[in-house]
Amino acid sequence: MTASLTLPAPAKLNRTLHIVGRRPDGYHELQTLFQFLDLCDEITLTPRVDGRLVLESPLDGVADDDNLALRAARRLQRLAPAGCGVSIEIDKRLPLGGGLGGGSSNAATVLLGLNALWRLGLSLDELATLGLALGADVPVFVRGRSAWAEGVGDRLTPVQLATPWFVVIHPGVSVSTAGVFGDPELTRHTPPINMARALQGGASTWRNDCEAVVRARYPPVASALGYLGRYAPAGLTGTGACVFAAFPHASDARRIAQAAGEYGTVWIARGCNHSPLHEALGG
Repeated sequence: MTASLTLPAPAKLNRTLHIVGRRPDGYHELQTLFQFLDLCDEITLTPRVDGRLVLESPLDGVADDDNLALRAARRLQRLAPAGCGVSIEIDKRLPLGGGLGGGSSNAATVLLGLNALWRLGLSLDELATLGLALGADVPVFVRGRSAWAEGVGDRLTPVQLATPWFVVIHPGVSVSTAGVFGDPELTRHTPPINMARALQGGASTWRNDCEAVVRARYPPVASALGYLGRYAPAGLTGTGACVFAAFPHASDARRIAQAAGEYGTVWIARGCNHSPLHEALGG
């Protein structure tokens, strides 16, 4: 039997996030820039020949049936030969509900990892389509490139972004995505721009349309943004709760991070244009 495969499941940042409309089905139309971080969960996949899918490390507060890693395995198993199973162990380092894409990234890592372990030979296009049924953010992790995204975040165009060092703070609150998107004060009609204009404007012009609502609802997020904003333009990723700021040198990031402990859990991470997952798989 093939040996276990241990792979990273990287975080992402929304470097900018505009809400440009609302669709009849209730979903919001977005424009965003995704960039990966070298801050990752770690997933170990151990193949089984009894056809069972076993989650070895359940997550507190998340039912197994809602765990995107297990759901990804179930979806892919439908295309696998009889008897293909797997045990999944997740070393969870990314905060749940932090806006770093941890669940979606876990799903993508399972899809790519099992595609290799079970020797299914599916293309990235096929895996991205499977992933989209699990969540709008899964395809960007499957494709593994920094990207300009539109639609619900699923229409992707690869981009090359600067790769600074980031200080990322999780202020220790759980942000309700549904609450943010349902807030009557949320900006929903930012005029659309094209990718070239967004990239030309650069990081100093990027913003997150969810930030004003999250600041008002969650004072610890506002405090963390205020701290980082003393040193560099600070932003919110996704609907939060994590906030970030970019620095050109690791030494600068370390200095700012050392004094940030009172605002929450703090990480220093490097921005990446090529996903650490794809690096690990040699793709």
